[in-house]
Amino acid sequence: MAAMAIGVRPSDGQTLWSPDAAHGAGPGAAASSTRDTMAYGERSRFVTAKRARMAMIGNMDMHRDPNGWDARTPLDQMLGIITPSALHYVSSHGNPPPDIDPREHRLIIYGMVDRPLVLSLDELMRLPSVSRIHFIECIYNSPSPRGKTLEQNHGMISCSEWTGVPLSVLLDEVGVKRGASWLLAEGADATKHAKSIPMAKALSDVLVAYGQNGEPVRPHQGYPLRLVVPGFEGKFHVKWLKGIKVVNEPYLTYWEQSAFVRDPKTAGSYYMEQGPKSVVTFPSAGQRLTSRGFYTINGLAWSGGGTVRRVEVSVDGGRTWKDAHLPEPALRIALTRFQLPWTWDGKETVIQSRCTDDTGAVQPTFADHAAFWGISKAPHGNAIQPWKITNDGQVLNAL
Repeated sequence: MAAMAIGVRPSDGQTLWSPDAAHGAGPGAAASSTRDTMAYGERSRFVTAKRARMAMIGNMDMHRDPNGWDARTPLDQMLGIITPSALHYVSSHGNPPPDIDPREHRLIIYGMVDRPLVLSLDELMRLPSVSRIHFIECIYNSPSPRGKTLEQNHGMISCSEWTGVPLSVLLDEVGVKRGASWLLAEGADATKHAKSIPMAKALSDVLVAYGQNGEPVRPHQGYPLRLVVPGFEGKFHVKWLKGIKVVNEPYLTYWEQSAFVRDPKTAGSYYMEQGPKSVVTFPSAGQRLTSRGFYTINGLAWSGGGTVRRVEVSVDGGRTWKDAHLPEPALRIALTRFQLPWTWDGKETVIQSRCTDDTGAVQPTFADHAAFWGISKAPHGNAIQPWKITNDGQVLNAL
C-alpha cells in the first residue's frame, strides 16, 4: 500500500493528501510504472481527485504527526455511491493510524458475559461474514455559512461496502448476561478512543469489519478491525478495534462527555441516529456553469434512520419543488444518487434539495434545524443546503 504523500492543487494552493502521489514521481518512475500497475494497480494519470487535508476538528493536533490530521472526501468528483477507499474522509481525533501487525492483534470481548473471548484476526475471519453498503458521516459534517465549497461543508461523509462479522454472532458466542444493556467499544489508538453503544443496536446490524470495498480496511479507517454502526454518528464506528466490554450502563468517556454535557439540550442524552439529509453536488459551491442551457442536477441523499424514499429539488429558492429521479432499489443507510433534468435560463437563482426517508422524517430547513436544537453545534447537521447561481454562472454558498 502506497505511503500517504503530500501534493498541491495548483488552482487554490491547498495542501492535499494523495495516496497515489508516490506513483509516477521521481527518477525511474517510468521504468517502474508497469511493475507497480501489475502488482496492485493504479488509476490513470489523468484522474487527479485527492482528499484535502484540513485542520483537525477542534484543533486537536495532539501528536504533531501529519498522518493524524483530518481530510475531506471530494464529493464533487465522486461517481455512483461508493467512495474509493483511498478517498474516504479521515477523522481520527488527532491520532495517526497505529502500525498494527494483524498476526499479533487480538479482539477481546469481556465484561457481563458467560464466556469471555479473545480472537485473532485469523479466527475472526473463519466465522460467517456479510458485506453491506453503508455510509459513515462525521458529526461535524454540516452546512455552514463559512464553507466556501461543497467539500468544506459536506466532505466528511463517505460510503463503502463493508465486510465483516455481525456483532450479534460474537455476542451470542460469549453469552450476554442478564441485565447487560450496553457495550463499550475500545480502540487501540494513542488516545484510546471508546464509545458506548446500546445493546439493542449491537444485536441489530453492527459489524466488526475487516474489509472495505473488497480489500482490507485501510489504516486510516481502522486496520485491521473497526466497528461499523449503521446510521450512527461517525465517532461510534470505533477504529483499530481491540476491545468490546459488555456493561449495564453507558460509560461517560472523554469523547462522550465533551459531546453530550455542554448544554441543557444534550446533557445526559444520546442523539445517535442521523436524520434524513441530502445535498446537490452539481452544481454546487466552488463550481461554475459555463453557459445557459440544459444541465442534469446531481446530488446525494442519505438517512441514518433507514432508506431514502423521496428527494425533492427546488431551482427557485424553495418556492416550488420537483421530485428527483432515484435509483431502484435504494439501499438502507447508504448514499443514494438523485438526478433532475434542468434548463438554466442564465438568471440568478437558488437551488437546493430535501430528503424524506421511509420513516416519514423530512430534512429540515436551516432555520428550522437551528430552532429545534437551539444550540450552536447540534449533534446532527442535516439542514437543507442552498446554493446560489449568479447570472455569470458562479455557484456560491447561499446560507
